[in-house]
Order: sequence, then structure tokens, then C-alpha cells
Amino acid sequence: MNTSDAAAPLKRSPLARLSNTLPPGTLLVIGGTVVLGAASYVHLMAAGHSLDTEGMAALSVVWTILMAVGIGLFFPVEQELTRIVAAHRVGGQGVSGVLRRVTVLTVAMCGLLLGGMAVAARPLADTFFDGRSDMVLALALAFVTLAASNVTRGVLAGLGHFAPFGWQLGIDGVLRIGAAVAFALAGVRSPLAFALILTLAPLLAVLVTLRPVLRGLGPGPAESWRGLLGGLGPLIASTLLAQVVVNAAVVSTKLLAPAEAALVAGLLNVIVLARVPLFVFGSLQASLLSGLSAAAAAGDRAGFSRLLGRTCLVVTALGVAGGVPATLLGPWLIQVLFKAEDGLGQAVFFWISAGTLFYMLAMVLGQALMVLHKHSLQLLSWAVATVVLLGVTLMPGDAATRVCLAYTLASLTAVLGMAVALWLTFPRVPATADAADGAPRSRSSLVDSA
Repeated sequence: MNTSDAAAPLKRSPLARLSNTLPPGTLLVIGGTVVLGAASYVHLMAAGHSLDTEGMAALSVVWTILMAVGIGLFFPVEQELTRIVAAHRVGGQGVSGVLRRVTVLTVAMCGLLLGGMAVAARPLADTFFDGRSDMVLALALAFVTLAASNVTRGVLAGLGHFAPFGWQLGIDGVLRIGAAVAFALAGVRSPLAFALILTLAPLLAVLVTLRPVLRGLGPGPAESWRGLLGGLGPLIASTLLAQVVVNAAVVSTKLLAPAEAALVAGLLNVIVLARVPLFVFGSLQASLLSGLSAAAAAGDRAGFSRLLGRTCLVVTALGVAGGVPATLLGPWLIQVLFKAEDGLGQAVFFWISAGTLFYMLAMVLGQALMVLHKHSLQLLSWAVATVVLLGVTLMPGDAATRVCLAYTLASLTAVLGMAVALWLTFPRVPATADAADGAPRSRSSLVDSA
């Protein structure tokens, strides 16, 4: 048997085909992402069985605001770091200067956010937490550790160091699971204790994985403030709007029906369960952005398009695979897993699942626009989506139906807007053009012509 014959079964194996379909490095991150995703469920399950309705509603709002505002502000920092570091890596440059500048910027952002929260602490407590100022403090601390996590992950992803990236996710998840289960077994009834898990677990995970971040830096130039802020500003605005779209349901219900604590907590349970694919999608994002950035820096048009198309197919399959069982079994599962009250039916799960699929596709297309330096078009798409979200939310009718339908239609609007933007701006070059040159095109030829 010759070598090619021996290799044939391996090439046809499902694992090999999956590895070739997903962006490079994805399989190294999936393990940590699965653990962290599972930790969110265990955390909320333990809290649901330990806290009363009002306490669970307060924790639900902390969790939702952290996901919306925290990720909206600091995940763009991770994305820009990944893009810049990947480009420096392709060019053979170190990234210590980039990290210093981005760290200064992130600290300033945290200072402004925490300062604003300190000034508005009483109104925030009265509006969202039934007067509990300690929950405002827990939210502020969680913002800080989320910022630290995003900065370190941005460096690791840009350098292609996905093993420590995955370790950080996994350690964070294991600590959340351990703390939540320990609190539940000990009979803890304080929503503050369960909220502080969102601070302590990621902080320890960052400290454990800090050495690989520092070891991989190397001396290198810093990005100019103008270049950094020029890309990061629109990206933060886009991500904030995207997080408003994906997380608005719980906060909108709290504002529309403040006396319905059970509905607020139940909707978070629906969202967390129906968004299982979104947790898995997290393992795609870092390697996708790193791969797209490297392809753009090397002028590899065909590789860029191929990676984008394959990721969209994987995301679609992921959304369908998670959405169908969530729609069919969701109403029963949230009662068993989270001790939710009865009343949220399959229609709510269907709209949230469909919205999650559209949201993931929008995130994929948005990263492609970002790599092509089309931040303004990404922002425009999310701005229009937010207008749709507000319009549907303010329509008359049942609050739960409105907020879920608003999420779905807004996410679909973002997908359509970004698809049109990519179609109009991405350089449409014949597939054989790059091969005919016999060498990859320069970075500027791919980005500038877009």
C-alpha cells in the first residue's frame, strides 16, 4: 500500500473534514468555550433553585447588562487587538507597543464607565435592582474583569496562541461552575453572592494565563492614536448596538412590565437556552477574525472568501441544530433546569432561536467588514437594526411577544444590511486572478480596493 492510499481514509474522516471546514485553531478553543458556555447554565440553574423571584430577577438584569454594555464596550477591544496583532505577526513585528497603547485606552474606558455608574448609582439601583446598590457594585466589578479578559484574549488570538486562549475560557468556566454549585449546596440565598461569581472567576482565569500573553509580545511599534481610535470608535458603537439587539429582551421587559419579576427571570432562561449555538459560536469568532485578518494582510482574496463562506455555512447549521430542539423542548426544560414559572410557550423559543441564527450570521459578516476597514457600514447596519428593534418593541401587544419578535427582525435587518454592504464593497476578482500572478497580492491591494 502506498502513502497516498494509506492517507485516503484519514482525508475522508468526518473529523478531518470538520477541521478543514472550520477556521484554523477553532478546535483548540472549542473545549474552553463549551466549558464556559456550560458554566453559564450551571450558574443560572444554581441561582434559580437558590434565589427567590426578586433575587433571580436582579441577577438576570446584572447578567444581561454585563453582556450588553460590557461586551459592547470591551469585545471590540479584543477584536481590534486580534486584527492588529495578526497583521503585525504576518509582518514579523512584535506587539508590545500595541498592547501598551490599548491597555491605556481600556483603563480610560473603565474609568469613565465606573465614574458614570458611581454618579448614577442610586437611579440605577432603583430602576433595575429594586433599590439594591450592592448589585450596582457587583456589576461595576464584573465590567473591570471582563475588560481584562478581552484584552488578554485579543493578544492570544492575534498571535495564534489558541491553547492558552482556550485554557482561559475553560478555567473561567470551571471556577463559575464550582462556585455556583458550592453556593447552592451551602444554601446561599443572596443574589450578590451569585453576581460576584461574574467577577472572581474571570479574574483568576486571566491571572493564570497571563504569562503566555507576556511571553509572546516581543518589541514592536504602537499603533497611532488616530488609527486605533478611527477603527475602534465605530466598532465600539457597532458592538454596543449589536449587544443592545441581542440582549434587549430582558431589560425591555423589566421596563415595560416592572411588576412581572417572574417574566423577567423566565425570559433570561429562554434566551440562555435558545442561545446555546451562540456560546459555541464564540469558539469560531477568535480564529475567524485572526484568519480573515491574516488573509487580508497577505492579499489572499480567494482564501478570505472561502473562509467567510465556510463559516457562514457552519453557523447556519449550528443555528438550526440548536434552534429546533430549543423550540420543541424549551418550555419544559426551563421549568426543570431553572425552576422557571409556566407561561412561556414554543413561539417565544422559536423567535429567540431564529433571532440567534440571524445574529450569528450578522457577526460573521460584520467581522469581514471590519477586516476590510468598512467599520462605518457595519455601524450603519446595526443602527438600522436598532431602529427596527425599538419600533417593534414599542408596538402594542403582549410584552414577551414584542421583545422576542423585535430581536428576530432586528437581527435579520443587520444580516441583510451587511450582506448588501459586502456585495457592494468587496473586490470581485476572478477566482484565477491571484493564481495567475504566481504570488499573493499585497495587503493594500485587498483592503484599499475594497
